[in-house]
Amino acid sequence: MKIVSLVPSITEALFDLGLTENEVIGRTKFCIHPEEKVKNVAVIGGTKNINIEKIKALQPDIILANKEENIKEQVEALMEDFKVVVTNVETIEDNYYLLKNLGLLFNKEEKAQQFNLKTYEVLSQTKINYPIKVAYLIWKNPYMTIGSDTFIHRILSEIGFKNIFENKTRYPVIETEDLAEADIIMLSSEPFPFKEKHIEELREFYPNKKIMIVDGEAFSWYGTHIAKCDNYFKELISEANFV
Repeated sequence: MKIVSLVPSITEALFDLGLTENEVIGRTKFCIHPEEKVKNVAVIGGTKNINIEKIKALQPDIILANKEENIKEQVEALMEDFKVVVTNVETIEDNYYLLKNLGLLFNKEEKAQQFNLKTYEVLSQTKINYPIKVAYLIWKNPYMTIGSDTFIHRILSEIGFKNIFENKTRYPVIETEDLAEADIIMLSSEPFPFKEKHIEELREFYPNKKIMIVDGEAFSWYGTHIAKCDNYFKELISEANFV
């Protein structure tokens, strides 16, 4: 079966489940894991600017898309010529069924179940000592954070953090003053590439707060990625517990 994936975390999951470059024949430029495998797969644009002609030339049997990461009109255009599976992952349960369905679709049920069990193990065994209030920033100019109906929020909650913007939805714009309640300000490595200089900018407003860069993939890449983040979460929690 020839597959085109329009979603970075799903591309990673396909290879983790045991598919090969002979099966995954198209990917976005943001599909970077696993590096040694994806380098051999044709790039068909970005998640938001798909090159439909390139995809047509590949003649895939199936295209995997995502409600949030891809543009509706582009996905609908592909549906005219190809079988397109559109995913939507907001919760841990959604993630479970994503892997289960990929396993069924590509005859990798056992491997999918192994990753699902490992994901639940990672999230159940990695907890902070007490609820720590956090603000998780995904963008700058303007600052944007995450509401309670996002996958990032669910991962934060699962490992014991309390999102101070849990009363909001999706990705609201906020002001620097809105961060006052947070014990920790987390600056995600993606989609905006926060760096040390951005920590210093916020430290001018909040000199006594803990402000840290966090691995955006560990919180936002659904599929198989969370199952591989146990050491990262343990290190993060160990650091957070000193707040």
